[in-house]
This record gives sequence, C-alpha cells and structure tokens, in this order.
Amino acid sequence: MPDAIKKRKPEISIIGTGRLGTTLAVALTRKGYSIRSLVARRARNARKAARLLDDGAQVLAAKEMGLLQPADLFLISTPDDEIAGVAAELSRLHVRPKRKLTALHTSGALSAEALAPLRERGWSTGSIHPLISVSDTQTGDAALAGAFWSVEGDKAALRLARAIVRDLEGKSFSIRSEDKPLYHAAAVMVSGNVVALFDVALEMLMQCGLTRKAARSILLPLIASTVQNLETRDPVHALTGTFSRGDLETVRRHLEALRGSKLAEALDLYGLLGKRSLKLAETNRLDSHLVRRIKEILDH
Repeated sequence: MPDAIKKRKPEISIIGTGRLGTTLAVALTRKGYSIRSLVARRARNARKAARLLDDGAQVLAAKEMGLLQPADLFLISTPDDEIAGVAAELSRLHVRPKRKLTALHTSGALSAEALAPLRERGWSTGSIHPLISVSDTQTGDAALAGAFWSVEGDKAALRLARAIVRDLEGKSFSIRSEDKPLYHAAAVMVSGNVVALFDVALEMLMQCGLTRKAARSILLPLIASTVQNLETRDPVHALTGTFSRGDLETVRRHLEALRGSKLAEALDLYGLLGKRSLKLAETNRLDSHLVRRIKEILDH
C-alpha cells in the first residue's frame, strides 16, 4: 500500500511509566506509533522512559497533567488504585480534538467503567491488558509478540485496542466486563503466585543446606519441564510425581519433614495444592480408595 494512503496510526500519550507503560512506549514506537507525552508520578521517571525513545515526547510529572498535549489515545498504565483519579483529571482537560478521543487503561482487574468520567465527556473508553510478565523494559517488548491480550470497552475502543494488539504481534480476546476480576485472579494464580510458590520451594531447599543461588539453579529446569508438559497436555495428563502415583507413604514423609522444619506456609500450601493434585489424579483414574486415604493424611 502506498505510504500516502496508509491509515494514520493514532498519536498516544502514556500515563504511568512503570515497567509495563515503558515497555509499551518502546514497543509502540518501534511499530510506528508516535508517543506524544509521557507522564509519571515524578518527572524524572518519565524522562528515564523518554530516553529509550527516538522521538521527543513531552515529559510531565503527574501534577502537571493539565499541560498534556492533545493525542488520539491516552493509555493509562498506572497502578489500579490510581486509574479513577487519572480519569477524573483527564476529564478536566480543555482539548479541542479533531476526532473523538479514546482512553484505554491496562488493568487486568478493572473494566472500562473505571473511566466513567471520560465516557461521560464523550470519550471512547476501554481496557487492554497483556497476559505476560514484564521485568525488563528495554527488551520486554519482544515478549509482547505472541502474547494474549484481554480487551473490552465500547466498539470504537475495542477496534483501536485490537488494532494495537495486531501491530504488536499479539492475539486479543474479550470477556464480559463483570468477569475481569475473576480473569485477573486466574492470571495472578499462574504468574505472581507461581513466583511466590517458587520462593517457598527455595526456602525448603535452603533448609536442606543449599544456598539460595544453588536452589534456584536446581529448581528452574524442573519448573521449565512442567511448563513444557502443559504446552502439550491438559493438567490431568500433565500431572506427574507423588500425587499422580498415589504414593501415600511419601506424602506422609513429606508432611513429617515439613512439620519438623517448622515451615508453616509450606505445610499449608502442600496440603491445599496436594488436594487439588489428588482431584486431577482421580480424574486420571487413580484408585478412589487411595485418594481418600491420602486426603485423610492431608487433613490431619
């Protein structure tokens, strides 16, 4: 398609330059989007993000939001508890746009309703949430390729959100707005909570005399192999180890070791997740009598 008739990409202002906001700024710039403004709680944080971009974006502290330059899209990537306040602040902007303004926030738990002050001013509103873990803002945009994104909002916001996801080489899906908290809780279960569970396992191996660094090196290939199993099998058939086999005496030894080491959190997690593992194992035809006996051990 000749450059002259290519559809113009929207100009974007990003409010919130944490790991996700900065990663999006870098990734969108590399896909031909113009970042008009970067806003952070402190101006120095916005300047840090701006240094990663080629174009000269306006840099503002949150208290200077009233100075924002006009943009087609305002992408709000602040902590969830700040989104409503940002929306209220944006609704007071005195802008005379050539076209309808759009605001998208990146919260996984909140719906477009968090942007109600903007909707009431005639803005198009929605949300766009990537199901990835971003830890490196300079290279994290590579992780966006192939990622799944939850998008919701009004029709115009959905169109724009889906176009952005396509440009970032991702895949979009939509759920009911009222289901976003449950959706986000599911994401936390396989991301943040997995990290927390990994940390508990590190603590257990350190009780065995290993250094934290050694324990980490030992456990990472195991968790990687588990992910590989889940890529090709559903959880019922991906489950391996003690509970999948119904090793009753091994479960008993595990519990005794955990109690003896006074690892209360690990003991609680072992019992709770063990029961879920037993449910999977029973679905995969583990003897129901054996399942019942192991449950009794976990309950005592």
